[in-house]
Amino acid sequence: MADVYEFQLTLDLPDTLPPQELALIRWHLGEEGGTSDAGDRGAYAYPLWDARGPARRVGGVLVGELRRDGWGWALTVRSEAHPDEFDDLRRMVLWLGRRTTSTGTVGYLRFYEADVPDVLVARAGTVHCLTLRVERVIESASEVLPDPRA
Repeated sequence: MADVYEFQLTLDLPDTLPPQELALIRWHLGEEGGTSDAGDRGAYAYPLWDARGPARRVGGVLVGELRRDGWGWALTVRSEAHPDEFDDLRRMVLWLGRRTTSTGTVGYLRFYEADVPDVLVARAGTVHCLTLRVERVIESASEVLPDPRA
């Protein structure tokens, strides 16, 4: 059995983010011009989100994009993570949480064999993990998405 998790993160960052902090994000995404050290955070051993292509265990595609928008920066990451990487991943998510302009759900972490993920929520300069406990599951064979008019 593999210890692989699907990790997804989507958040916005301010346009005032310093160049050295953008360089750290770019390095984690495997982009040129990035660096693993953004001052007081210390260096990372390797990029966390540089893999691209098919996600062999969780399905779909691995992505990592940082794009400028009209209000700052938009970051989207979808990766496969192993528990050995959780310390660095946690450190990076908390670091981003102190900088994000997003509030509410910004991502999730899901064990590759699980149906229900742990949800990442940004509030007041940090990111919290909400573990969902499902007591009863209601499935609908005829409905993929809920009908908002129902």
